[in-house]
Amino acid sequence: MQNSRSDSWMAALARAKEIRLLLLDVDGVLTDGNLIYSHEGKESKSFNTQDGFGLRILQDAGIEVGIITARSSEALERRARDLKISHLYQGSSNKLAAYKEIVTATGLKPFQIAYMGDDWLDLVLLKRVGLAAAPANAVPEVKEMVHYCTGQSGGQGAVRELCDLILEARGKHKEILQYYINR
Repeated sequence: MQNSRSDSWMAALARAKEIRLLLLDVDGVLTDGNLIYSHEGKESKSFNTQDGFGLRILQDAGIEVGIITARSSEALERRARDLKISHLYQGSSNKLAAYKEIVTATGLKPFQIAYMGDDWLDLVLLKRVGLAAAPANAVPEVKEMVHYCTGQSGGQGAVRELCDLILEARGKHKEILQYYINR
């Protein structure tokens, strides 16, 4: 890969190598955290296309993807459907219960699961997974707890950065990149 990888990236590679499932929060992770309401009360969300592509190539490499969020949104439901997200838990104020359902359904061990969150609601999961990650815009208490903090903020490529880390750790990054170069 690149020689310019940070020390924290290099330190996270061993944990990332074991990952079989990436779970994500939404607001502040897949989005920039801003909520936009129309005058009719409809909610809009803005998703980063590079994050979406990162999730797609992660899935192509055999890594499952899931979302656990306290809020509910039609926009998220559509985005999850577009990205073929296998686990979608909206309105999950108890993120731990959703996490336990996913662990039971997949049979995975905590060390095989990564989670990216940005705020206090995410702490309960960040302390349980094999690779805990946060976007650059996460609150200080979350940044202190995680194994890896991205250089990018939520909704601005943080998820793609984590996808690239996992792909590199699994030895798939160069292979997938070469596929796109040779198309």
